[in-house]
Amino acid sequence: MTELSNTSAAVGEPTSAGTASEAFLRVRDLKVHFPTDDGLVKSVDGLTFSLEKGRTLAVVGESGSGKSVTSQAIMGLHRLGTRGKNVQMSGEIWLGGKELVSAAPDEVRKLRGREMAMIFQDPLSAMHPYYTIGNQIVEAYRVHHKVSKKVARARAIEMLDRVGIPEPGKRVDSYPHEFSGGMRQRAMIAMALVNNPELLIADEPTTALDVTVQAQILDLIRDLQKEFGSAVIMITHDLGVVAEIADDVLVMYGGRCVERGPLAEVFEKPQHPYTWGLLGSMPRIDRETSERLIPVKGSPPSLINVPSGCAFNPRCPYADLPKGNVTRTVRPELELADGGHWSACHLSTEDRTRIWTEEIAPKL
Repeated sequence: MTELSNTSAAVGEPTSAGTASEAFLRVRDLKVHFPTDDGLVKSVDGLTFSLEKGRTLAVVGESGSGKSVTSQAIMGLHRLGTRGKNVQMSGEIWLGGKELVSAAPDEVRKLRGREMAMIFQDPLSAMHPYYTIGNQIVEAYRVHHKVSKKVARARAIEMLDRVGIPEPGKRVDSYPHEFSGGMRQRAMIAMALVNNPELLIADEPTTALDVTVQAQILDLIRDLQKEFGSAVIMITHDLGVVAEIADDVLVMYGGRCVERGPLAEVFEKPQHPYTWGLLGSMPRIDRETSERLIPVKGSPPSLINVPSGCAFNPRCPYADLPKGNVTRTVRPELELADGGHWSACHLSTEDRTRIWTEEIAPKL
């Protein structure tokens, strides 16, 4: 497996707080394409970002924007089984100085679970229904540690206790269907963290849970991150979850990053019309509002026939402002605004500031 050279960050590469050399995870120009009978599905098409230990990056966007495909690419899951014969992956994924895209599947497998782990959206389908919760956590632990089943079982009980499962000594022998949704999610978190991974990816971990359980799961992830010092990627479409847990935000649309920056910058001074639409469609409960929610008009683009130029141009109410039809002919690249805040938009800085302050922000 190739070691990371001391090269500078790629031109236009957005990074989190700190220098690029401090990043534990670095993704450079990642592309994940799937050939189909209808054409080439460009699920991820040139994604670049970095993340340091101890920080949480929220990846947001509508369904089909490429969020989950990105997380599965980092985990090396696209190359498993028959699926791996069809995927076309390029670019670089550096994890702690090790490059994963060009690495052999067996080398990535050794890292999966120990250096990086994932919390899946639906733990009921992610866990095996025929094996107890304890057996599955024991297996995840013994894959990376040469210990007896007794020692591994004690570790499983310890982790179930740590994530708040009552009577862990008894519940360790329960099956997934015997747990509630929130309890299964806690068990999934225990399994993901049993080897103290340095990167934790949570793919919609609070979907289908009631709001009180959602808050408990987010608090649990935050507390465990502080304890283990892990880097966390939170994949979600819920901006309320983002506001609660994230340090940095990456907005995806059509398989690409359209905006990225610190949480406060993206929420208070968003630079891309798509981000404005996401914020405008989020209900507010912290104050009384007289305006209706502002939906993002239209539908997400087909990843087989992504619109030319800016992929958001068919849905953007400001697509005609830039001169020369540039929004429909030239794909915008990420450009630095300020404070580590990047965006890919043809609108001028003056137009973006004016539209946000005069038209969008007053209605939120």
